[in-house]
Amino acid sequence: MAEPLSFKAAMEFAYGEPRELSPGVVRFVANNPSPYTYKGTNSYLIGTRSLALIDPGPEDAPHLAAIMKAAGDRKITHIVLTHTHRDHIDGLPAALKATGAKTAGFGSYPLVSEVAERTGPGGEGSHTDRNWQPDIVLKDGGRLQGEDWALDAIHTPGHTPDHLAFSLSQPGGLPDVLFTGDHIMAWNTSVIAPPEGRLGDYLESLEKIMSRTETVAYPGHGGQFDNPARVARAYLVHRRMRDASILECIKGGVDSVDGVVAQVYRGLDERLIGAAALSVLAHVEHLSERALIRASSPLSRSSVLSAV
Repeated sequence: MAEPLSFKAAMEFAYGEPRELSPGVVRFVANNPSPYTYKGTNSYLIGTRSLALIDPGPEDAPHLAAIMKAAGDRKITHIVLTHTHRDHIDGLPAALKATGAKTAGFGSYPLVSEVAERTGPGGEGSHTDRNWQPDIVLKDGGRLQGEDWALDAIHTPGHTPDHLAFSLSQPGGLPDVLFTGDHIMAWNTSVIAPPEGRLGDYLESLEKIMSRTETVAYPGHGGQFDNPARVARAYLVHRRMRDASILECIKGGVDSVDGVVAQVYRGLDERLIGAAALSVLAHVEHLSERALIRASSPLSRSSVLSAV
């Protein structure tokens, strides 16, 4: 079995209240808590003169009002998306109407997965908008610059194909920070839900973050955390151990995703069983791609599994 990880659940916040995390970085937490979004979706204003908004969050008028109040007379010139899950993008139309900002993000993408189409695990964040087209397309290594801020994009697919993290250079010799979106968080590991979630991509993206030098991270949900490269390494080890434990289950005769969930996730909150099944399905796809197991097609939660 995979060793349990040590998570950071503590988070100082109040809905509708801005919280300055560092000079030129202010966080807002949307009031959309759930087992998948934790306390809610984080939105960030960056800059001191002209501003950028990272992730407008869900469609939530009080949340947007708090952001606009904090911006005051300063213009929000850009709205940046880490990815297009509903809890990050549904507030975009209202935010655009309020600001007239340009949008920036990865843009549209095709699905590349053996897994059959599905409905999501429930609640906000169940689906991505794979056809979204930003005004400014950002790929790996792309830079978005404002009057007194600059964001460098890091493509981190796995949670979704369009997922981006962003590095922010801070003024006055302060260490750079990393906006990790839903790729790496401190309160829990990211849900990898096929077909848009893909474990092989996620593991490669963790390796990419392991080479980063930022000392603090601001995630899409939950509180900030230190040393994102070290956290990425811990999550990579955990996922590889989970891969091994799922392979061992199947070699032992467990022939279904639900059967694996029952063994690997004993005592799990009933509300999270669906998400756990999707996570196991992502591991099953990854094992199948490496010809370590067989799974009946089309690959889904009801597929029959067997060892090679």
